[in-house]
Order: sequence, then structure tokens, then C-alpha cells
Amino acid sequence: MDFYKEWLGIPDGPRPPDHYELLRVKRFEDDTDKIRAHYKKLNTHVRKYASGQYSVKSQEILNELAKAMLCLTDLDRKTEYDEGMGREVPVRKDSFGRAPLLDVLVKQGKISRQQKTEVEEFAGKRGLSHRDAVVQMKLVEADAAAQALAIQLGFSYVDLEDMLPEDDILDQVPRQLVKKHTFVPLFIDDDRLLVACVDELEHELEDELRLRYDVPVRAVLATPRAVSQAIAKYYAPGARDEAKSSAAPTKSGGKGAKGKAAKSDGGGGKSSKAAEAKIPFKELPAEEQASRKQTGLLIMCWSVMIPMAFKLMEFSETLKPYLADYKFLGYAWMLAFVTGPVAVLWVTQKYWK
Repeated sequence: MDFYKEWLGIPDGPRPPDHYELLRVKRFEDDTDKIRAHYKKLNTHVRKYASGQYSVKSQEILNELAKAMLCLTDLDRKTEYDEGMGREVPVRKDSFGRAPLLDVLVKQGKISRQQKTEVEEFAGKRGLSHRDAVVQMKLVEADAAAQALAIQLGFSYVDLEDMLPEDDILDQVPRQLVKKHTFVPLFIDDDRLLVACVDELEHELEDELRLRYDVPVRAVLATPRAVSQAIAKYYAPGARDEAKSSAAPTKSGGKGAKGKAAKSDGGGGKSSKAAEAKIPFKELPAEEQASRKQTGLLIMCWSVMIPMAFKLMEFSETLKPYLADYKFLGYAWMLAFVTGPVAVLWVTQKYWK
């Protein structure tokens, strides 16, 4: 006896039938209310046979109906089921029109819908990005994850082993800035600076690079390991500790930051000193930072010690006769209440910035 045909009115065909045919809804039906309504109707009908001679078969079909309904009312499970039946499911996009990374990997067949859920849980518990999570879980190779992220962000993916950055481009950013933000400037292409990075560039960094090179910036993605290796190769310790103000190619005939600085400064030697003075403290070489810290501490100490020295002179029997005619010097120590805070403010807000 064909119970599917007799009880549910399903025509002859594959047994067991697919979820849609079992619930008597059209193939790829997306209306969950309609799916549940059909399930309740069929469930009520099949229960009529639960207490008779067909009680066992009735329970089996009731279980099949329940499993089909649960699958087709779960968006992720339904999407995976539909794709298995040959349905072309468009990738869902975020508010910026971008396909989420995990959906891209599912579309590419790199991970399953079930694995997508596992990745989301894994990443959430450990505070990881989805790109790092799929790599740590060994579901996807690092280059495939980077390529999927590039698709999500609308960037190009590059293999840095095939790229040869230009020296004059590398010279214009200091090693510390590159290491801090994990990127490598490559070259000027179509009046844009190509920058290899592991994710989107921060707006502040993008603005700084635009000022340094005098051209817009275009990011290209690479694996974290490839970028780190490139930084180690092109920005070895001691190399490019300070940025050189070499000219960056521009539309206006190749005059870059150095040419502009020389023009505004009359072509003298002050331009290089001015450029150095504008370099943020955190981007200076470690040796220069240590030197400035020591100098700053000395300035703050002496700003208090020198005025206080006049107060100490009053206790010297040898110096008292000489100070008799300069009594105002005895009050000079009070300057410490002014010079001390001023020195601290200048050092911390200017000299160390």
C-alpha cells in the first residue's frame, strides 16, 4: 500500500517524496505561514490512523511531516536544502550591498550552511572575525578566506609573492606606521596608490597616506601572513625607520611632497627639519623616542630645581653676604610653581607628541 498516495494524495514518484511534495506545497515555497498551515492540516489528517492497524506507519509519516516543516521554516536550513535541489539562491547582502563573508564561502562551496552557524558561534565566543575563524577552524585556507573577504568588500586580491613594491614608494612611510597598521604600499597605478592590507583601511590612515603621496588610495587584500612577511622583508629593523620626503608621481608633472616643501621654504635646508618636526612622536625610531623621553624628563626636573636652588642659597653662610643686595632672589623659588607646570605641559603636549 502506498501510504503517501492514499493518505496525502501524493502522485506516483520517488519515495519518500521531497519536503515540498510531502507538505503539498509548490516547490521552493518561501511563505512559512503557508508551509505551517499545510503541515497542521496534514498532521490532523494522518493522526486519524494513529490508533488503528496503521499506527506505526502513521507515526513514521507524522515524524516525516514534522521534519519537513522544521526544515522549510528555518531560513538557513531551507536555503541549503533548496540549493541541494538545484535552486539558484541569491546571496543575501548587507545595507551596503555587500555579501557577507560566510555567505560568499557557502556560495563557493567552501563551507556548508551548518558550518556557517558553527563559525559564527566560534567567532562570537573568541572575539574573532569570520575570516580568522574559518582559518583557525581549518575549514578554509588563508588565501581562500582572503579572496572571499575581497569579494565581500569589493576589493582585488593579490599574491604579494608576485608583487614588487617600488623603493621610492616604500620610503615614504616609516617602519613603525607600517607595522602598527599592517599594510605595505606597493606602487602608483592609474594615479592611485595601491596598498596591500589584510582588511579595510582606517579612514585616518587613508587620509594620512593621501597627504603623504598626494594621490588617492586604493586598497588590495592579501593574507595576514603575506603582509607580515612583506613588512619583515621591506621594513627590516633599522631600515626605513624614518620616512623620506621623496617626490611622489602626480598628474602635475611628478612634483610630490618634497617639491612642494622646497618651494614653500625657498629651497633651503629648513624644509627637512620642518618635516622631521612634524613627524609624530610615536612614529619616530625607538632610539629617538628614548632620547626625547630623557630630554623631556630633564627639562621638567630642571624647571623646578633651578628656581628652588635660590631658596637653598639662603641657608648657605658663604652666599648670604652676596645675596644681601639681591633680596628678590630669595623669592625666586616661587617661580617653580609656574615653571614646573608649564614645562610639564609643553613636554607632554608638544615635545612628546
